[in-house]
Amino acid sequence: MTPDLRLYALVDPAVAGGRSLPELAKLVAPATTIVQLRDKHGSTRDMVATARALKAVLKPAGIPLLINDRVDVALAAEADGVHIGQDDMAAADARRLLGKEAIIGLSITSLTQAAEAPLDLLDYVAIGGVYATTSKDNTASPIGTGGLRAIAAPIRARAANYPICAIAGITAANAGDVVDAGADGVAVISALSLAPDPAAAARALRKSVDDALKRRR
Repeated sequence: MTPDLRLYALVDPAVAGGRSLPELAKLVAPATTIVQLRDKHGSTRDMVATARALKAVLKPAGIPLLINDRVDVALAAEADGVHIGQDDMAAADARRLLGKEAIIGLSITSLTQAAEAPLDLLDYVAIGGVYATTSKDNTASPIGTGGLRAIAAPIRARAANYPICAIAGITAANAGDVVDAGADGVAVISALSLAPDPAAAARALRKSVDDALKRRR
């Protein structure tokens, strides 16, 4: 399926602003188009339980839930798919385990990775980090909108309308620039979870993305 990447919310217990992840998901759901559970430190059992709780919040709203890295957790919780990195399970293996209906995304950080990405096995790619962020341990320099545009080019040369989202340091103030550089949506963590009013922050981000997409069309 073609995922709607306009506002891709990542929820992480390490960056939750004192809220439970289901509570946070419920707050941002009205403006969000897809949600990912990211938990680098939790136990498998806790991740499955959290994923099931998130799915209970998101399914009535028709919002897909993806799991970061963990294909086993996605299977156990009956999530809608996974997001994998360059060092995680190969896309071919994830697809074989999850089936053709699952949503599978891949992180892309370089021109080489863009050229080699198995687009036929994926449903979208996430390019970054675009701006500086404190939400993830990453020593690489931000690529900026110029880097985003450059890395998106070989993806779009291979598949003209391939879904691309951008990640890292994105806010309502710069989301329009990211879309102008070629992204179809934005993946955000702290701009939502650490905002005083996550629901309002989600609405502002979604408006910025939607307005930029209208201009692009």
